[in-house]
This record gives sequence, C-alpha cells and structure tokens, in this order.
Amino acid sequence: MNQIEQMGAALKRAQRTLETLDVAQKNEALCAIAAHLEANTESILTANAKDMAAGREKGMSESLLDRLLLTKERVSAIADGVRQVAELPDPVGQIIESWQTETGLRIEKVRVPIGVIGMIYEARPNVTADSAALTLKSGNAVMLRGSASALQSNKMITALMKEALATTAVPADCIALLEDVTHEGAEQMMHLTKYLSVLIPRGGAGLIANVVQNAKVPVIETGVGNCHIFIDESAKPDMAAALTLNAKTQRPSVCNAAETLLVAQGYGEKEALLSALADAGVTLHGDQAVCALFPDALPAGETDYAEEYLSLDICVKIVADVKEAVSHIERYGTGHTELIVTENAEHAAYFMKNVDAACVNHNASTRFTDGGMFGFGAEIGISTQKTHARGPLGLRELTIYKYLVHGDGQIRQ
Repeated sequence: MNQIEQMGAALKRAQRTLETLDVAQKNEALCAIAAHLEANTESILTANAKDMAAGREKGMSESLLDRLLLTKERVSAIADGVRQVAELPDPVGQIIESWQTETGLRIEKVRVPIGVIGMIYEARPNVTADSAALTLKSGNAVMLRGSASALQSNKMITALMKEALATTAVPADCIALLEDVTHEGAEQMMHLTKYLSVLIPRGGAGLIANVVQNAKVPVIETGVGNCHIFIDESAKPDMAAALTLNAKTQRPSVCNAAETLLVAQGYGEKEALLSALADAGVTLHGDQAVCALFPDALPAGETDYAEEYLSLDICVKIVADVKEAVSHIERYGTGHTELIVTENAEHAAYFMKNVDAACVNHNASTRFTDGGMFGFGAEIGISTQKTHARGPLGLRELTIYKYLVHGDGQIRQ
C-alpha cells in the first residue's frame, strides 16, 4: 500500500467514526477550528507570503495572485465562514420523504454522508478551510490536493485545523492534505476508487477538463464561469450600470464575475453604459456595432464570446432582443450564472425559463452565486452539471440518501 492509499484508508476509517458523532460534537470541532485559525493568523500570512513571492517570481497573473492572496481580513472571513457552517442545520439524518406501500412497508428516504470526498483545486487557499468545514459538518472526510502555488498556505491551514481537531471528538484524520502536487500525485488520486467516493475539481478549465476526462472516481464537475449579463431595452439605466459594474469589477478574478455583456438594440443608454465600464478600467472587446458606438473597443473575435477573462476585460455584443440573447447564451454559456436586467416581466420570465444554467438572475448581480451569499455558510464549489447537486455546493449537496425500509415480516410473493 503506497502513501496515498494509506491516506485514503485512514480517511475512510476516520469518516466511519465521524458519521457516528452528533451535531453538537461536530459544531464544537468547527468552532475550535475557527478559533485556532484566527489565533494563528500571522502564521498563515507568513506561509502565504512565501507562496505569493514564489508566484510573483514565476510570473503568475494578477488574477491568480489575487486568488492566492490571504490578508488578515480574508483569514478572518475564512474563520467566520467556518463558524457560519457550525450554525447551520445538520442535514445528516434528515428524512427527505416517507411513505407506506400497499404491502405495509414503511419507507423513509434519509440524508447520509457521501463518504470520503476528494478535492483537487487551484490557488485559493480559502478552499482548504471551506472544504474541511463543509465536509466535516456533513459527516464526510476529505482528501485535499491544492496546487503547488498555494502549498505553503495549504500546509499551514491544514496543520492548524488538525491541531484544533485533536482537542475534540472529531478524528483529526478526517482531513488530509496531499502534499504531492505533481501530475503523478493527482493521477493517483483520480484513480483512488477504493477510498474516494467522489472527486470535485475546482479551478481553471484545463484542470476541470483533465479531472473529468481522466478520473476513475465519480466526479461532480464545477464549471468555468463565462457569465453573461443581458440588458433588456426596458432596463433602468442606473440599475443596468450598477449591476454591470458590480458583476464585472467587484472581483474580476472569480468564476461568478461577468465576462460577456449583451445589450438589446432598443436600449437607449448603450454609449453611457460602455463609457461607465471604460471609466472603471474595463477593456471592451466588441462586435462591429459596439466598435462603431465606442471606437476604443477592441474588435471581438469568435474566441472572445467563449472567453473566461478573469480580468478587467469584457466582451460586448448588441443583440436584437431577449430571444437572441438566450440563443447566444445557449451557444457560448458554461451553465454557471446568467443575468437579465429588465423591467419587463414577460421578458424576465422568458429568460429565466429558457436559459439553462445553475443560477439565472433577474436584476441581481452574478456575484451572488456563492455559498455564503446563498446562506450556506461556505461552498465547496459551484456545480454546473446535472447530477444530484447543481449550483453552490453546500451541506445538503454533500449528502446522498439511503432508504430505510421498515416491515413486520413481509415477504414478496
């Protein structure tokens, strides 16, 4: 048995113990983790500074550096997220539905942990703590495999979490960090079918595609965020500008930031909206109509319509109406989050019914697609596929179910 198999076996044993604990014991452990992370903020920042220095030396992009960066405020937010998870209802053991059959059997559909969850992710060290908190509360163990760029941060956060768990009823072995950040290490993890119940990749398109195509462990795919904003002709100009600027500029390096702006031909404030984006430092990549309206825009090619920029860039296209906007999104969207800005209830209903995405918004920024914003405390990723879980993956999405069948001696004839 090699090292990763030993890790998998230890996680599986720890998960069986974790599954027997009550919610008070799990919440106590989460609060201990939050307090210990906060008390050791300086140690976390020192480790993160090493990752940041190495990232800059390697020429890492500003968007990736932003994902990697930890500050006192971000560490505090991580700890708060763990506490929020502790405050949430425990889904484990919840009866989803129950019924009685003609034969007198009483059947209950009950939430249970998935088992051992594998996380393969890039850059963002907050994912280390978020994943551990959510899996712990939902009764799952977790194998974490971050990227080389965040290795020092992830090692420190994991070590601190395990130190905290050592003082609680929750086994410290329910969290494990795979420090082998080579391709070979990731491949071994993707083939660990004996120990991992499911694998969740979180990162760029290349990482996600690699896991989906090569994993033997079942995968919940978290998707790339080519998120669209459609400005309908009835949109209020102030609202259209505020939502567009927030969705694009509030934090451009994340998957729920807007990447494409579709504007109805009949919208009367197109130039003002484009100017507002440019004034905010956004580079516009536009179709022919946009470039005619706004000469500073760069001509958009076919690749721009499918691009997840993760930067202060946006692709802009003028469309005839809501139907053309929906058709464009169907062709280029990634199923993450799509937004319509409109005062026309009929257009809003058409958009929300016909756009196929995990989250479809009406007059609300794409930046709200987030576990914390949804009241989940944190998230383990945003699922863009159609499995048992779609959208922000919170506690309930980290459970599966089993059927409890109660009888009094029935046999099948």
